[in-house]
Amino acid sequence: MNTDDLTPVADLGYEQARDELVNVVSTLERGGLDLDHSLALWERGEALAARCEEHLDGARARIEAVISEHDPDADELDDEDDSDAE
Repeated sequence: MNTDDLTPVADLGYEQARDELVNVVSTLERGGLDLDHSLALWERGEALAARCEEHLDGARARIEAVISEHDPDADELDDEDDSDAE
């Protein structure tokens, strides 16, 4: 896997980033790479994991927005749950 020819992480959708992350992890687990290539793959994997988190956070926010639009009491329930945890 040549990291120079890859799509910029910021341009990847969730599934693309997730699939590439799986490939990066598999490649690193197999070993046999020189240190520079291993480090480049590791850094790419970190960026891919962060991109997946961005997508998941965005999806979570969208779901919460839809729920709160349809159930105005949902925010009150979340606030009550948060206060119990403290």
